[in-house]
Amino acid sequence: MLLLVTALGGTWVWQHPDVAKGMFWPASPGKTPQRGNDAQAAIPVRATTVGRHDFPVELNGLGTVQAWNSVTVRSRVDGQVEKIAFEEGQPVKAGDVLVELDARPFQAALDQATAKITQDQATLASAEADLARTNALVGPGYATKQLLDQQTATVNQLKALIKADEAAQENAKVNLTYTTIRAPIGGRLGLRTIDIGNIVHAADQSGIVTIAEIQPIAVVFTAPESEFPPVMRALSEGPLDLTAFSSDGKTELGHGKLAIVNNDIDVASGTIRLKGRFENPDNQLWPGLSVSTRLLVSTLHDRIVVPDIAVQRGPAGLFAYIVRPDQTVEKRDLKVGQIGNGLAVVESGLEPGEKIVTAGHARLQPGTRVADRPDDESNTAGKQ
Repeated sequence: MLLLVTALGGTWVWQHPDVAKGMFWPASPGKTPQRGNDAQAAIPVRATTVGRHDFPVELNGLGTVQAWNSVTVRSRVDGQVEKIAFEEGQPVKAGDVLVELDARPFQAALDQATAKITQDQATLASAEADLARTNALVGPGYATKQLLDQQTATVNQLKALIKADEAAQENAKVNLTYTTIRAPIGGRLGLRTIDIGNIVHAADQSGIVTIAEIQPIAVVFTAPESEFPPVMRALSEGPLDLTAFSSDGKTELGHGKLAIVNNDIDVASGTIRLKGRFENPDNQLWPGLSVSTRLLVSTLHDRIVVPDIAVQRGPAGLFAYIVRPDQTVEKRDLKVGQIGNGLAVVESGLEPGEKIVTAGHARLQPGTRVADRPDDESNTAGKQ
């Protein structure tokens, strides 16, 4: 049965299911009715081609920059500050003059010690002459053996006294040199704690100024105790490269080498401390600065490497979507090894040349048709 109704310029058509298989709704001008068996629209995704690359096995951590050597400069004698020969914050070399104290009391002590030596030497000369005369008189019997022994003892006492005088003289010389305070190491000066006219004491704990050696400089960081064996194995083969970044990990601050592995593991935290040495030519690293570190432990050569965002986790484990030549996707189970710096090493499940989905997973299921576009450089598999 066919029913045709015409009203107000519109046409409605109804056809019995026994006559035709389709159903048509009111026709609209300029539009073609869409049939239910039209092809499914392709889902847009991002994809990249699987390849083989070298993969760096790196240990990431957090650390603090420390001066390679640090010294608090203190006076070794008591005295009044007469001259300050440095500016706060300036670089200095070992041996540079920093402070001069009033040297007059120490010069007077040296002169006194020198005079004492001269006095005792004159006394010794007289005693030696008496000893010679006494020795000459003992033979004929004009002097007793006891007198000779006493005179010999006097000479020996005076010789010992002169040695003590010489030691006092040397001590006075050393104290005099201490009135000129020099930099014991090279580095960068901090803020001073004294001014001209202040009295400093050898017992002062605050010191005069600090010197921090920043070229080279050290970065101390921690690693889990589980990483200790591979780090030690790698160290046995040669120095390990270490890179320091800003605390947010975005800005590279310098390259160095792992210098020291601490001699014990902290049982409370289960970590071990490591120390790196950086030449720091541009002073990007500064004592006290918090940094993130990246230690290159080893390199895996010629491995299948993909962006880690391509690896998905499901109830059965890790998987990825592969784009087949007919632009449909296949779900592939993966076995993944090392993961780091946005990359993952795939031990099984992928072959070089295959396309793997890196973005747009949410609407995918096996057999879904996709429209893929290549990853940009920031997501290219194996980019290092």
